[in-house]
Amino acid sequence: MKLLENVRVLDLTNVLAGPFCCYQLAQLGADVIKIEAPSTGDLARQLGADAELNRRLMGASFLAQNAGKRSLTINLKSRAGKAVFRRLVATADVVVENFRPGVMDRLGFGYSELNKVKPDLVYCAISGFGQNGALKDDPAYDQIVQGLSGVMSITGDRETAPLRVGFPVADTIGGITAAFAVAAALFRRERSGEGEFIDVSMLESTLVAMGWAVSNWLIAGVNPEPLGNENMTASPSGTFKTGKGLLNIAANKQEQFEILCALFGRKELATDPRYSDREDRKKKRFELRDEIELALMAKSAKEWALLFNQHGVPAGEVLSIPEALQQPQIAERGLIGRFPTTAGIDREIAVVRSGCHLASGDPAPAGPPPRLGADTENILKELGYDRNTIDKLRESGAV
Repeated sequence: MKLLENVRVLDLTNVLAGPFCCYQLAQLGADVIKIEAPSTGDLARQLGADAELNRRLMGASFLAQNAGKRSLTINLKSRAGKAVFRRLVATADVVVENFRPGVMDRLGFGYSELNKVKPDLVYCAISGFGQNGALKDDPAYDQIVQGLSGVMSITGDRETAPLRVGFPVADTIGGITAAFAVAAALFRRERSGEGEFIDVSMLESTLVAMGWAVSNWLIAGVNPEPLGNENMTASPSGTFKTGKGLLNIAANKQEQFEILCALFGRKELATDPRYSDREDRKKKRFELRDEIELALMAKSAKEWALLFNQHGVPAGEVLSIPEALQQPQIAERGLIGRFPTTAGIDREIAVVRSGCHLASGDPAPAGPPPRLGADTENILKELGYDRNTIDKLRESGAV
């Protein structure tokens, strides 16, 4: 039995934070029903690097976060559509939405209303800034939150910062936060029978994830600065040039530094007064980096990584995304899920699965990402609608 088997989640979300949250729940066995607007659906259906897939409303950005879900189209603004949704809520355990605060209330589907339909409902609202506060009504995408959270101010170096992180980190962290909160609320509900209202702020979730950087200001009174590929807590710990390729080294402990110096043939650096103490190394990190890079020119990043790791010094090549996905470690752990056939697509689809493994069976999507409205008829039948009523709902534009 999967961890969330027999849990029904209504996914009213769009683009990334919400869909990512619900994708994690789907992989754990939840029956996730993605509720989309007729004709257009999730905006992510039109996003991604393949224009043809975007045209088919099966964009790569949608495919990445929606495997294992069912798609039901409902016009939540129509009277008949509202009635369908209310009937569906009565069968659900969780509702996840990422509209701006107040939108669901105006539709008649705020938590207080849905709680009347299903008293033990777990309702999760994901937004840029939360359900209250001065910014609650502002629109928010990942880059806006990256800027407002301070993430960009510490990304890059003194010449290039502020820089945007290379993937939607604020959206992703918001989604993970939401999935964690939903799972916790479901656990309590099993014991108490109580539902829950969950208010997830992408801004706050991102600041929480920046714990070390934030604590330097809150506790130590030090304003974090951009250090590029250097680690603020230790040296040598960062990215180094080699004879071929870039290499990350994290010699964060004294013994690791001493072993490192011996391995690349500069044992004297470990006893040099400029570098022998941890705090001194941090102050002279760039001088030390130059010394190390001269020695590293003797081998490739791949060769050094193998040698250093064999002796307990953490090291790794700096890879591209294709190179990262081609690592034997990734294949052996089964991170990539593949669907030979997906409705509406003329090729195999590959998606990343969950980052965890379970003794009872690894999380994985039960099927490929759905075409828009692919499961509408079947779900309506499950709700007790007959053929004549379903036809009328379609004709009226309610579904």
